[in-house]
Amino acid sequence: MGEPKDNVQPLTVDRLLAVARAGLRRLSPAEAAAAVARGARLVDTRPHFQRVADGEIPDAIIIERNHLEWRLDPASPARIREATGYDIAWIVLCDEGYSSSLAAASLHRIGLGHATDVIGGFRAWRLAGLPLTTPAMPTPPRLPGE
Repeated sequence: MGEPKDNVQPLTVDRLLAVARAGLRRLSPAEAAAAVARGARLVDTRPHFQRVADGEIPDAIIIERNHLEWRLDPASPARIREATGYDIAWIVLCDEGYSSSLAAASLHRIGLGHATDVIGGFRAWRLAGLPLTTPAMPTPPRLPGE
């Protein structure tokens, strides 16, 4: 059951991450903030409990990881209103910068070639002293059409 099919050797998660990152031009938190100021869209994929515990980045679009491709693919009926084309610079952010690399690589595979992520994720953003907010109620994830 756990054997590779057709003699294909499985990738370790570390190799999968390295392959994903090789196709990205990852951004430091300061570079990401500057890109957002120029019109890039920051997407926070952290789950609710992390946003409650640590806060949020102002104006980040909240999309939990399991919905990301559907919300950002311009061809998807479940897309958000900002997902208008394949040339948008999406910057994905998770807690530490691991799952966001895999997510950005997945966005590349569906044609969103300007997608990337933040090195070190939310934790690095916070350490860099970049803007944060702690809303009384965490921002809900974006729904289709919103």
